[in-house]
Amino acid sequence: MKRKSWGILLLSALLVIATGCGAGGNQGGGKEEGFSAGLVTDTGGINDESFNQSAWDGMEKGKKDLGAKIKYLESKRDEDYLPNLTRFVREKQDIIWGVGFKFNKAIPEVADQFPDHKFGIVDDNLGGKIPDNVVAVTFKEEEGSFLMGVIAGSMTKTDKVGFIGGISSPLIKKFEVGFKAGVRAVNPKAKVTAVYAESFTDVSKGRSLASNMYNDGADIIYHSAGGVGKGLFDEVKTREKGKYWAIGVDLDQSKLAPDHTLSSMVKRVDVAVFDVMKDLKENDKFPGGKQVELGLKEDAVGPAETSSKHVPDKVMKKMEDYKRQIIDGKIDVPSTEQELKKFKP
Repeated sequence: MKRKSWGILLLSALLVIATGCGAGGNQGGGKEEGFSAGLVTDTGGINDESFNQSAWDGMEKGKKDLGAKIKYLESKRDEDYLPNLTRFVREKQDIIWGVGFKFNKAIPEVADQFPDHKFGIVDDNLGGKIPDNVVAVTFKEEEGSFLMGVIAGSMTKTDKVGFIGGISSPLIKKFEVGFKAGVRAVNPKAKVTAVYAESFTDVSKGRSLASNMYNDGADIIYHSAGGVGKGLFDEVKTREKGKYWAIGVDLDQSKLAPDHTLSSMVKRVDVAVFDVMKDLKENDKFPGGKQVELGLKEDAVGPAETSSKHVPDKVMKKMEDYKRQIIDGKIDVPSTEQELKKFKP
Protein backbone atom coordinates (compact mmCIF):
# COMPACT_ATOMS: atom_id res chain seq x y z
CA MET A 1 0.00 0.00 0.00
CA LYS A 2 1.23 3.44 -0.79
CA ARG A 3 0.29 4.76 2.60
CA LYS A 4 2.20 8.02 2.42
CA SER A 5 0.82 9.01 -0.98
CA TRP A 6 -2.68 8.05 0.07
CA GLY A 7 -2.39 10.19 3.18
CA ILE A 8 -1.37 13.18 1.07
CA LEU A 9 -4.34 12.65 -1.26
CA LEU A 10 -6.76 12.44 1.63
CA LEU A 11 -5.28 15.45 3.37
CA SER A 12 -5.67 17.44 0.16
CA ALA A 13 -9.28 16.31 -0.16
CA LEU A 14 -10.01 17.33 3.39
CA LEU A 15 -8.48 20.75 2.85
CA VAL A 16 -10.65 21.30 -0.20
CA ILE A 17 -13.92 20.43 1.50
CA ALA A 18 -13.07 21.53 5.04
CA THR A 19 -15.13 24.14 6.81
CA GLY A 20 -13.54 26.93 8.79
CA CYS A 21 -14.81 25.69 12.18
CA GLY A 22 -12.41 26.05 15.07
CA ALA A 23 -11.68 23.32 17.59
CA GLY A 24 -14.64 23.06 19.93
CA GLY A 25 -13.34 21.00 22.84
CA ASN A 26 -11.09 23.48 24.63
CA GLN A 27 -13.57 25.48 26.61
CA GLY A 28 -12.40 25.10 30.17
CA GLY A 29 -14.27 23.03 32.72
CA GLY A 30 -11.26 21.00 33.77
CA LYS A 31 -10.14 19.70 30.39
CA GLU A 32 -6.49 18.67 30.22
CA GLU A 33 -4.21 20.84 28.10
CA GLY A 34 -3.40 19.61 24.61
CA PHE A 35 -5.24 17.99 21.74
CA SER A 36 -7.42 15.02 22.66
CA ALA A 37 -9.55 12.45 20.85
CA GLY A 38 -11.98 9.76 21.93
CA LEU A 39 -13.08 6.66 20.06
CA VAL A 40 -16.23 4.66 20.75
CA THR A 41 -16.25 1.15 19.29
CA ASP A 42 -19.27 -0.74 18.13
CA THR A 43 -20.04 -4.08 19.76
CA GLY A 44 -17.11 -5.75 17.99
CA GLY A 45 -14.69 -4.21 20.48
CA ILE A 46 -11.26 -2.63 20.12
CA ASN A 47 -9.47 -5.93 19.36
CA ASP A 48 -11.82 -7.17 16.63
CA GLU A 49 -8.97 -7.63 14.13
CA SER A 50 -11.15 -5.47 11.89
CA PHE A 51 -12.41 -1.89 11.49
CA ASN A 52 -12.49 -0.97 15.21
CA GLN A 53 -8.89 -2.03 15.61
CA SER A 54 -7.89 -0.21 12.43
CA ALA A 55 -9.52 3.00 13.71
CA TRP A 56 -7.64 2.66 16.99
CA ASP A 57 -4.39 2.23 15.04
CA GLY A 58 -5.08 5.66 13.54
CA MET A 59 -5.67 7.08 17.01
CA GLU A 60 -2.40 5.62 18.27
CA LYS A 61 -0.58 7.20 15.34
CA GLY A 62 -2.17 10.47 16.43
CA LYS A 63 -0.71 9.95 19.89
CA LYS A 64 2.73 9.22 18.46
CA ASP A 65 2.90 11.86 15.72
CA LEU A 66 0.63 14.59 17.09
CA GLY A 67 1.06 14.17 20.81
CA ALA A 68 -2.68 13.61 21.12
CA LYS A 69 -4.24 12.32 24.30
CA ILE A 70 -6.40 9.38 23.24
CA LYS A 71 -9.00 7.18 24.87
CA TYR A 72 -11.45 4.52 23.77
CA LEU A 73 -14.70 3.15 25.16
CA GLU A 74 -15.98 -0.25 24.12
CA SER A 75 -19.70 -0.68 23.53
CA LYS A 76 -21.03 -3.99 24.78
CA ARG A 77 -24.48 -3.40 23.27
CA ASP A 78 -26.09 -0.90 20.92
CA GLU A 79 -27.61 0.98 23.83
CA ASP A 80 -24.09 1.94 24.96
CA TYR A 81 -23.38 4.15 21.95
CA LEU A 82 -25.14 7.30 23.14
CA PRO A 83 -23.87 7.27 26.76
CA ASN A 84 -20.32 6.50 25.61
CA LEU A 85 -20.34 9.38 23.13
CA THR A 86 -21.83 11.67 25.77
CA ARG A 87 -19.15 10.70 28.26
CA PHE A 88 -16.47 11.89 25.87
CA VAL A 89 -18.41 15.13 25.35
CA ARG A 90 -18.35 15.71 29.11
CA GLU A 91 -14.60 15.11 29.04
CA LYS A 92 -14.37 17.78 26.30
CA GLN A 93 -12.50 15.66 23.77
CA ASP A 94 -11.54 17.73 20.70
CA ILE A 95 -12.97 15.08 18.36
CA ILE A 96 -15.06 12.03 19.11
CA TRP A 97 -15.31 9.06 16.75
CA GLY A 98 -18.07 6.48 16.40
CA VAL A 99 -16.87 3.45 14.45
CA GLY A 100 -19.38 1.64 12.26
CA PHE A 101 -22.70 2.24 10.54
CA LYS A 102 -24.55 1.26 13.72
CA PHE A 103 -23.78 4.76 15.05
CA ASN A 104 -26.08 6.31 12.43
CA LYS A 105 -28.69 7.20 15.05
CA ALA A 106 -26.52 8.01 18.06
CA ILE A 107 -24.11 10.36 16.25
CA PRO A 108 -26.76 12.74 14.85
CA GLU A 109 -28.54 12.78 18.20
CA VAL A 110 -25.47 13.66 20.25
CA ALA A 111 -24.21 16.09 17.57
CA ASP A 112 -27.51 17.97 17.71
CA GLN A 113 -27.43 18.04 21.50
CA PHE A 114 -23.84 19.30 21.61
CA PRO A 115 -23.32 21.52 18.52
CA ASP A 116 -20.03 22.96 19.82
CA HIS A 117 -18.31 19.56 19.77
CA LYS A 118 -16.90 17.69 16.79
CA PHE A 119 -17.68 14.12 15.81
CA GLY A 120 -16.67 11.62 13.17
CA ILE A 121 -18.50 8.53 11.97
CA VAL A 122 -16.93 5.74 9.96
CA ASP A 123 -18.88 3.72 7.37
CA ASP A 124 -22.08 5.75 7.14
CA ASN A 125 -23.05 9.02 5.45
CA LEU A 126 -26.18 9.47 7.61
CA GLY A 127 -28.39 9.44 4.55
CA GLY A 128 -26.69 12.61 3.31
CA LYS A 129 -28.01 14.59 6.27
CA ILE A 130 -24.67 15.20 7.96
CA PRO A 131 -24.67 17.77 10.80
CA ASP A 132 -22.24 20.66 10.51
CA ASN A 133 -20.21 19.31 13.43
CA VAL A 134 -19.86 15.79 11.98
CA VAL A 135 -17.58 14.34 9.30
CA ALA A 136 -18.70 11.08 7.67
CA VAL A 137 -15.87 8.89 6.35
CA THR A 138 -16.97 6.19 3.93
CA PHE A 139 -15.20 3.82 1.58
CA LYS A 140 -15.85 2.22 -1.79
CA GLU A 141 -15.72 -1.27 -0.33
CA GLU A 142 -17.18 -2.72 -3.50
CA GLU A 143 -14.03 -1.76 -5.42
CA GLY A 144 -11.63 -3.57 -3.09
CA SER A 145 -14.04 -6.51 -2.84
CA PHE A 146 -14.10 -6.75 -6.64
CA LEU A 147 -10.36 -7.46 -6.55
CA MET A 148 -10.92 -10.17 -3.94
CA GLY A 149 -13.45 -11.65 -6.35
CA VAL A 150 -10.86 -11.62 -9.12
CA ILE A 151 -8.54 -13.64 -6.87
CA ALA A 152 -11.24 -16.09 -5.80
CA GLY A 153 -12.68 -16.53 -9.28
CA SER A 154 -9.24 -17.13 -10.75
CA MET A 155 -8.07 -19.59 -8.09
CA THR A 156 -11.11 -21.70 -7.23
CA LYS A 157 -10.76 -25.32 -8.23
CA THR A 158 -14.37 -26.23 -7.49
CA ASP A 159 -16.04 -23.19 -9.07
CA LYS A 160 -17.76 -22.70 -5.73
CA VAL A 161 -16.81 -19.80 -3.50
CA GLY A 162 -18.48 -18.25 -0.47
CA PHE A 163 -19.14 -14.95 1.25
CA ILE A 164 -19.94 -14.51 4.95
CA GLY A 165 -21.49 -11.20 5.95
CA GLY A 166 -22.05 -9.80 9.41
CA ILE A 167 -25.30 -7.91 9.89
CA SER A 168 -27.46 -7.48 6.79
CA SER A 169 -27.14 -3.85 5.70
CA PRO A 170 -26.44 -1.74 2.61
CA LEU A 171 -22.82 -1.42 3.77
CA ILE A 172 -22.08 -5.14 4.00
CA LYS A 173 -24.02 -5.68 0.79
CA LYS A 174 -21.40 -3.55 -0.97
CA PHE A 175 -18.74 -6.12 -0.01
CA GLU A 176 -20.88 -9.03 -1.22
CA VAL A 177 -21.91 -7.42 -4.50
CA GLY A 178 -18.41 -6.20 -5.36
CA PHE A 179 -17.02 -9.66 -4.63
CA LYS A 180 -19.61 -11.36 -6.82
CA ALA A 181 -18.88 -8.93 -9.65
CA GLY A 182 -15.16 -9.69 -9.47
CA VAL A 183 -15.77 -13.44 -9.55
CA ARG A 184 -18.12 -13.04 -12.51
CA ALA A 185 -15.59 -10.94 -14.42
CA VAL A 186 -12.97 -13.70 -14.45
CA ASN A 187 -15.02 -16.88 -14.04
CA PRO A 188 -18.67 -16.61 -15.12
CA LYS A 189 -19.33 -20.28 -14.38
CA ALA A 190 -18.31 -20.01 -10.73
CA LYS A 191 -21.11 -19.95 -8.13
CA VAL A 192 -20.96 -17.54 -5.20
CA THR A 193 -22.98 -18.43 -2.10
CA ALA A 194 -23.59 -15.63 0.41
CA VAL A 195 -24.77 -16.09 4.00
CA TYR A 196 -25.16 -13.67 6.92
CA ALA A 197 -24.45 -14.26 10.61
CA GLU A 198 -26.62 -11.28 11.69
CA SER A 199 -23.85 -10.50 14.14
CA PHE A 200 -20.40 -8.94 14.24
CA THR A 201 -19.30 -10.82 17.35
CA ASP A 202 -20.51 -14.44 17.17
CA VAL A 203 -17.28 -16.31 16.41
CA SER A 204 -18.87 -19.74 16.74
CA LYS A 205 -21.54 -18.77 14.19
CA GLY A 206 -18.82 -17.71 11.79
CA ARG A 207 -17.07 -21.04 12.17
CA SER A 208 -20.31 -22.97 11.67
CA LEU A 209 -21.19 -21.05 8.51
CA ALA A 210 -17.68 -21.55 7.12
CA SER A 211 -17.74 -25.27 7.88
CA ASN A 212 -21.05 -25.72 6.07
CA MET A 213 -19.77 -23.84 3.04
CA TYR A 214 -16.54 -25.82 2.81
CA ASN A 215 -18.46 -29.08 3.26
CA ASP A 216 -20.77 -28.03 0.40
CA GLY A 217 -17.83 -27.66 -1.96
CA ALA A 218 -16.61 -24.08 -1.58
CA ASP A 219 -12.84 -23.87 -1.50
CA ILE A 220 -12.48 -20.09 -0.97
CA ILE A 221 -14.50 -17.93 1.43
CA TYR A 222 -14.38 -14.14 1.77
CA HIS A 223 -15.87 -12.48 4.82
CA SER A 224 -17.02 -9.05 5.90
CA ALA A 225 -18.28 -9.85 9.36
CA GLY A 226 -16.07 -8.20 11.97
CA GLY A 227 -15.31 -10.56 14.84
CA VAL A 228 -17.48 -13.26 13.26
CA GLY A 229 -14.71 -13.63 10.71
CA LYS A 230 -12.41 -15.08 13.34
CA GLY A 231 -14.58 -18.18 13.15
CA LEU A 232 -13.82 -18.48 9.43
CA PHE A 233 -10.09 -18.52 10.15
CA ASP A 234 -10.53 -20.94 13.05
CA GLU A 235 -12.27 -23.33 10.66
CA VAL A 236 -10.03 -22.98 7.62
CA LYS A 237 -6.96 -23.79 9.75
CA THR A 238 -8.38 -27.27 10.31
CA ARG A 239 -8.62 -27.90 6.57
CA GLU A 240 -6.10 -29.24 4.07
CA LYS A 241 -3.38 -26.75 3.17
CA GLY A 242 -3.42 -25.59 -0.42
CA LYS A 243 -7.01 -26.73 -0.91
CA TYR A 244 -9.09 -24.51 1.36
CA TRP A 245 -8.63 -20.76 1.61
CA ALA A 246 -9.96 -17.69 3.41
CA ILE A 247 -9.92 -14.01 2.42
CA GLY A 248 -9.91 -11.43 5.22
CA VAL A 249 -11.15 -7.87 5.48
CA ASP A 250 -10.34 -4.41 6.89
CA LEU A 251 -6.88 -5.35 8.22
CA ASP A 252 -4.32 -7.80 6.86
CA GLN A 253 -5.73 -10.88 8.61
CA SER A 254 -3.20 -13.36 7.28
CA LYS A 255 -1.72 -13.87 10.75
CA LEU A 256 -4.99 -15.53 11.82
CA ALA A 257 -4.31 -18.41 9.41
CA PRO A 258 -0.97 -17.84 7.64
CA ASP A 259 -1.07 -21.01 5.56
CA HIS A 260 -4.70 -20.63 4.52
CA THR A 261 -5.16 -16.91 3.73
CA LEU A 262 -5.04 -15.76 0.13
CA SER A 263 -5.49 -12.04 0.74
CA SER A 264 -7.38 -9.45 2.77
CA MET A 265 -9.34 -6.47 1.51
CA VAL A 266 -7.60 -3.79 3.54
CA LYS A 267 -9.62 -0.67 4.31
CA ARG A 268 -7.51 2.22 5.57
CA VAL A 269 -9.71 3.42 8.40
CA ASP A 270 -6.53 4.15 10.36
CA VAL A 271 -5.27 6.66 7.81
CA ALA A 272 -8.65 8.38 7.49
CA VAL A 273 -8.99 8.79 11.26
CA PHE A 274 -5.45 10.06 11.62
CA ASP A 275 -5.64 12.55 8.77
CA VAL A 276 -8.84 14.13 10.08
CA MET A 277 -7.19 14.47 13.50
CA LYS A 278 -4.03 15.91 11.97
CA ASP A 279 -5.88 18.52 9.93
CA LEU A 280 -7.94 19.56 12.93
CA LYS A 281 -4.95 19.89 15.24
CA GLU A 282 -2.43 21.45 12.88
CA ASN A 283 -4.64 23.52 10.58
CA ASP A 284 -7.76 24.09 12.69
CA LYS A 285 -9.71 22.62 9.77
CA PHE A 286 -12.61 20.21 10.04
CA PRO A 287 -14.79 18.94 7.16
CA GLY A 288 -18.01 19.24 9.13
CA GLY A 289 -21.23 18.47 7.27
CA LYS A 290 -19.31 16.59 4.58
CA GLN A 291 -18.85 13.03 3.40
CA VAL A 292 -15.32 11.91 2.59
CA GLU A 293 -15.58 8.87 0.29
CA LEU A 294 -12.43 6.92 -0.52
CA GLY A 295 -11.68 4.05 -2.88
CA LEU A 296 -9.04 2.49 -5.11
CA LYS A 297 -8.08 5.82 -6.63
CA GLU A 298 -7.05 7.12 -3.21
CA ASP A 299 -5.35 3.81 -2.32
CA ALA A 300 -7.83 3.56 0.55
CA VAL A 301 -9.00 0.01 -0.23
CA GLY A 302 -7.18 -2.89 -1.82
CA PRO A 303 -5.30 -6.15 -1.34
CA ALA A 304 -3.00 -6.75 1.61
CA GLU A 305 0.72 -6.60 0.92
CA THR A 306 1.04 -10.28 1.90
CA SER A 307 -1.22 -11.39 -0.96
CA SER A 308 1.68 -12.48 -3.16
CA LYS A 309 2.63 -15.21 -0.67
CA HIS A 310 -0.12 -17.54 -1.90
CA VAL A 311 -1.58 -15.76 -4.94
CA PRO A 312 0.33 -16.63 -8.16
CA ASP A 313 2.01 -13.84 -10.13
CA LYS A 314 -0.35 -14.22 -13.08
CA VAL A 315 -3.35 -13.70 -10.81
CA MET A 316 -1.69 -10.73 -9.11
CA LYS A 317 -1.08 -9.18 -12.53
CA LYS A 318 -4.68 -9.84 -13.56
CA MET A 319 -5.88 -8.16 -10.38
CA GLU A 320 -3.66 -5.14 -11.01
CA ASP A 321 -5.07 -4.86 -14.52
CA TYR A 322 -8.62 -4.77 -13.18
CA LYS A 323 -7.58 -2.28 -10.52
CA ARG A 324 -6.27 0.07 -13.21
CA GLN A 325 -9.46 -0.29 -15.25
CA ILE A 326 -11.55 0.63 -12.21
CA ILE A 327 -9.39 3.65 -11.40
CA ASP A 328 -9.51 4.77 -15.04
CA GLY A 329 -13.30 4.53 -15.06
CA LYS A 330 -13.46 1.69 -17.56
CA ILE A 331 -15.23 -0.55 -15.03
CA ASP A 332 -18.00 0.77 -12.83
CA VAL A 333 -18.18 -1.67 -9.93
CA PRO A 334 -21.73 -2.36 -8.72
CA SER A 335 -22.60 -1.78 -5.07
CA THR A 336 -26.23 -3.00 -4.97
CA GLU A 337 -28.10 -6.09 -6.16
CA GLN A 338 -29.88 -4.01 -8.77
CA GLU A 339 -26.58 -2.77 -10.19
CA LEU A 340 -25.14 -6.28 -10.12
CA LYS A 341 -27.98 -7.59 -12.28
CA LYS A 342 -27.00 -5.08 -14.96
CA PHE A 343 -23.25 -5.57 -14.58
CA LYS A 344 -21.44 -6.86 -17.64
CA PRO A 345 -17.67 -7.23 -17.24
